[in-house]
Amino acid sequence: MPKQKTHRGSVKRFKFTAKGGLKRDHAYTSHRFHGKTKKQRRQLSKATMVSASDMKRIKQMLTTYK
Repeated sequence: MPKQKTHRGSVKRFKFTAKGGLKRDHAYTSHRFHGKTKKQRRQLSKATMVSASDMKRIKQMLTTYK
């Protein structure tokens, strides 16, 4: 049986934390900032944690990066 490959797009989007959690960046940050408030722009610029319901699926895509 062949080895399972890492999903290369996921490697570029997610980072593991020291305790094994997953960090991600927010969506809606590339353009059209004139329609967003200053508070929204500030909060979107920071990274956040992946939700618990998505963890299993994303960790499976990052098999070799545990």
